Amino acid sequence: MIKLIHVTDPHLTVPGTDLFGLDPHERLDACLSHIGAQHGDADLLVISGDLTHDGEPPAYEALARRLEQTSVPWRVLMGNHDDRSAFFAAFPNYTVRRGFVQEVVEVGATRVILLDTLQDGRTEGELCPERGEWLDRALVEAGERPVFIFMHHPPFAIHLPALDRIGLGLSEAFHARLKRHGNVRHIFAGHVHRQTSGSWRGIGFNTLSGTSHQAAAIFNEDRFGTTLEPAAYGVILIDQDNVVVHTVHFLHDAEAIRS
Repeated sequence: MIKLIHVTDPHLTVPGTDLFGLDPHERLDACLSHIGAQHGDADLLVISGDLTHDGEPPAYEALARRLEQTSVPWRVLMGNHDDRSAFFAAFPNYTVRRGFVQEVVEVGATRVILLDTLQDGRTEGELCPERGEWLDRALVEAGERPVFIFMHHPPFAIHLPALDRIGLGLSEAFHARLKRHGNVRHIFAGHVHRQTSGSWRGIGFNTLSGTSHQAAAIFNEDRFGTTLEPAAYGVILIDQDNVVVHTVHFLHDAEAIRS
């Protein structure tokens, strides 16, 4: 059994600054503390982008200090609110592939691919030719092993117009790459600040609520709204037969009822 933890969209501000009436640092700290207490045996923790709200250096510095205290192995991704140069300044030893924050992590018999979909200056994501070629190589090298992809921008529609408009650009080309290799088992995305699950042309997927604010479920208008629905993280359990994803609302954890 492999256990992965998925956290997304903490949107950290300059410490001491609220966001939508919340302290995103307190929220992320509560999330990581809950993970440490309940899932210290996890194989990997991935934070899938929008690490900060405005790409400010003090926000990345605070994140670096907090992650130094995290016992579970962790990796992070870039989201559209992030700034690579500010990130690199706070994380000087972080793995970089030709300037992109993406890499391959081998977890047991599986391959986890972390993709950088940040398009500088734009809200929607991209996988430029250089990153696409890197992904091709990573998929070829995986062979017949199952592959799990983490990325910020979802390549699939979730049928909320304002969110679908700012997903991954050129998603057809992305799908063609995955189909050509045929070894991607599941995609985990951030960006949409909502819990969704399903399949995209035969590939399973999940998106997740952020650790701070959420996006309103507006189905009939191309309008974005912010809500204070419960924050969450995901617990992903993988074996030969199944991929099971649990949603954990870490701020609403009650004592277990004992009979």
